[in-house]
Amino acid sequence: MKKKMSNIARQVPCSVVLLSVASGKKRDAMTATCMFVSEDPAYFVVSVAKSSYTHQLIEEAAEFCLNIASAGQVKLAKALGSSHGAKVDKFAKFKIGVEKSLAIASPGIKGSYAFLECRVITSYPVGKYTLYLAEAVEFRVDEKAVPLAWLSNRYFSLENPAG
Repeated sequence: MKKKMSNIARQVPCSVVLLSVASGKKRDAMTATCMFVSEDPAYFVVSVAKSSYTHQLIEEAAEFCLNIASAGQVKLAKALGSSHGAKVDKFAKFKIGVEKSLAIASPGIKGSYAFLECRVITSYPVGKYTLYLAEAVEFRVDEKAVPLAWLSNRYFSLENPAG
């Protein structure tokens, strides 16, 4: 049986992030993952398809909100990952509640474990994607919420520490 190299990425556990962005009156959200690059300053990297509406808005706004998904947002994460914002207002379609950000114009998504308000520092083209390096300039955490992780195309709540 031949191995598909595209399956290897599914073996790396990762955070589940609902990336939200606004530029003027336009807004969008998508499911993503992010990785921290530095703790101080708080730098994160996220990959966004160049063909996506989210990409267009990030290019215009030079900012976005990384909403760390909570265990109660699995359905929303799946929905955002399978629809395209240029054709539909995802906030209206999926009844996404928003919270006003403190330092940027892009909204936070209600119900998330955490909001990381980010400003783009730089970007790098990588094939069909753009990697954005961004600095978190403000954040909020809901300590009562349980964050979500993704592995092998399945979602897991991070409720019980292993160590």
